[in-house]
Amino acid sequence: MKTIAIALLVIVCIAAAISARPPQMRTAGHNVTQADMDRWKKELSNWGRWGKDDEKGTLNLITPAKRKQAAALVKEGLAVSLARDAATEKDVDNPQPYENVMISDGSNRPAATDRIAVSTHGLAHTHLDALAHHFIGGKMYNGFSQKEWVSMQEGARKASIHQVKEGIFTRGILMDIPRLKGVPYLEPGTPIYVEDLEAWEKQAGIKVSAGDAVFIRTGRWVRRAKLGPSTTGEAGLDASVIPWLRRRDVAVIGSEAALSVTPISPNITDPDDYLPLHNFVLVILGMNVFDDCDLGALSEAAAARKRWEFLLTAAPLPLRHGTGSPINPTGLF
Repeated sequence: MKTIAIALLVIVCIAAAISARPPQMRTAGHNVTQADMDRWKKELSNWGRWGKDDEKGTLNLITPAKRKQAAALVKEGLAVSLARDAATEKDVDNPQPYENVMISDGSNRPAATDRIAVSTHGLAHTHLDALAHHFIGGKMYNGFSQKEWVSMQEGARKASIHQVKEGIFTRGILMDIPRLKGVPYLEPGTPIYVEDLEAWEKQAGIKVSAGDAVFIRTGRWVRRAKLGPSTTGEAGLDASVIPWLRRRDVAVIGSEAALSVTPISPNITDPDDYLPLHNFVLVILGMNVFDDCDLGALSEAAAARKRWEFLLTAAPLPLRHGTGSPINPTGLF
């Protein structure tokens, strides 16, 4: 009887420990459902965290002390771009290529002049999403109404890319998942889980902390150069990573596509969650997203130095009502 009593006591203690864990930790495995997503929208929200009028979101986590820490990471002065070259050729993954038109070649006046035009968002051009780029339930970050603050006539009058005019200057961390798995690239549709991120932390000897800019490498552009553009989706973060990003207080995040693994799980059914992690971090966490980076050169530079942290600098075009901006982030070692 004593043995049975002890066993029952152990079971009760385990059950109590499980129930005491934060709600965001209770999702079983990787099978995130729409109910999980809807619960997280309440439990993990940053709305009001920096005041009801805040439009900067997790950029508030990049404090002066964080910037000073990041500046101290520059040892050699080596700069590496995290952006793709402007893609001017139309393709299945680039239906709206950059336009770069010469206005003058200098033959009629002593200056060459050109004009550029770009559709900011999509899966081709390296860009930074403003917090006004996505909506869930008709709301953007901090509960601002899409109907009230975003229009065809005036653009985004709240949470626009202009909120990032001073730029991003913080510690960057590269999480090189193909290198972790010993492959040149991840296949389209490959999900990246928390255990992958934490395995990389262990291998790289680094830990993501508050105010960091985290970049997720999938090897997308290596694969595209070899096999052409994917028509079946992209590798990316699984929705189950959402609570981890909130716990670690990541300030800004980037990847080589649109962050979320695609195609998404059939268990997530709300049309507002069509890119579950990407849309969640923008709207619920207030976290700007770098889409369509090319992290190949950064990977080589980091591997050569066995250093996976660097100073990250980036500044968008100061578009007062823009939903995003083309961008050329830079890592400095």
